[in-house]
Amino acid sequence: MTNRSSILKNDQQYVWHPYSAIDSNQPIYPVESADGVHIKLLDGRILIDGMSSWWSAIHGYNHPQINQAITEQLQKMAHIMFGGLTHQPAVDLATQLVDITPKSLQTVFFVDSGSVSVEVAMKMAIQYWYAKNLAIKNKFLTIRQGYHGDTFAAMSVSDPVNGMHSLFANTLCPQFFADSPTCRFDQACSESDIAPLALQLKNHHRQIAAIILEPIVQGAGGMNFYSPEYLKRVKILCKQYDVLLILDEIATGFGRTGKLFACEHADIEPDILCLGKALTGGYMTLAATLSTKHIAQTISNGEPGLFMHGPTFMANPLACSVALASLKILLDSPWQQQIKQIETHLKTGLAPCKQLPQVKDVRVLGAIGVVELHHEIDLQTLQVQFVNAGVWIRPFNRLIYLMPPYIIEQRELKILTMAITKIVSTLDQET
Repeated sequence: MTNRSSILKNDQQYVWHPYSAIDSNQPIYPVESADGVHIKLLDGRILIDGMSSWWSAIHGYNHPQINQAITEQLQKMAHIMFGGLTHQPAVDLATQLVDITPKSLQTVFFVDSGSVSVEVAMKMAIQYWYAKNLAIKNKFLTIRQGYHGDTFAAMSVSDPVNGMHSLFANTLCPQFFADSPTCRFDQACSESDIAPLALQLKNHHRQIAAIILEPIVQGAGGMNFYSPEYLKRVKILCKQYDVLLILDEIATGFGRTGKLFACEHADIEPDILCLGKALTGGYMTLAATLSTKHIAQTISNGEPGLFMHGPTFMANPLACSVALASLKILLDSPWQQQIKQIETHLKTGLAPCKQLPQVKDVRVLGAIGVVELHHEIDLQTLQVQFVNAGVWIRPFNRLIYLMPPYIIEQRELKILTMAITKIVSTLDQET
């Protein structure tokens, strides 16, 4: 029997958790197991997961088909270097990704995490223009309230003010930012929405390698949903000013917004696409950066004649096998219907929050539900309250949100939304 107190003691002494201090008093909950949409804590309590393990475990936990894929691949090889070698899971996964993503994307570069996928996308853009003898085009343009990861290039295109990376401002490569659009998902894009981005392009397009955006949904930077029409206008501007378009679908990819990829809402195609998170159904770390054949060939034909990146664990066979199993489960399932049902239940379940004085806004799109408060929350206090209510919800800043596994049922969704409504109603309106 695992000793819970021993785990907590050693965890507090030796383990540094994400976005925390090493000696933090933030509550930590040892997990014994997870199955379906439930997380079983070591103390016996069972929580309904509203986070999909940071948006990745779309099929829930302990899925038999994914477990089988791991077991079968493990009998062959757990890992093999990808330099000069290849293997069936990687080739099959690349083929599958090319098949389901926008048709212009024809090459796949595998990496280990979402942040690195963004790093690779940015390096591709810079090296592309270098190969075209336009090395001056080495900056990036993005919109405020975005988030693209915690590595250095990714930090440089995340929100510089209300993001989590402001203390690195003096060490990050300066980029160009435009105000994010205010047009909501179901609204038209006005001239005032697109004007800030258009002005930056007009003034700096000779230096800009690419625009990088989270399509339709801005994730950890603010959980904002904006109009597909805005994204269409961005694509037009990219063509007009001869800059590439990078879309970061790490959070939105694989059905989360109701489309397989969020850019489908706008019916546009990027030059480079970043994927991660749900790619393996939350089982293993794996990400991918897809590009057009033109970009890949231009880089390969320029100096130094190859793309300058190569992760040690690139295209790990276990991870690729898991991703293939996860994609098969998704594509063979009625996932569009599942997402629509989740959206309906989230809208109904979170609607009472709109009447609470503590709440600034409630918004739902696909399998994403967001309650935005007027004031920043106390994570430590709320985390305990949610666990005591039997749910796993991890809020941040002024946002309490849900991104549950796609297999969640109405009864479980109701418990999640009722917990949010009840706990938010008890919050002090001034804090």
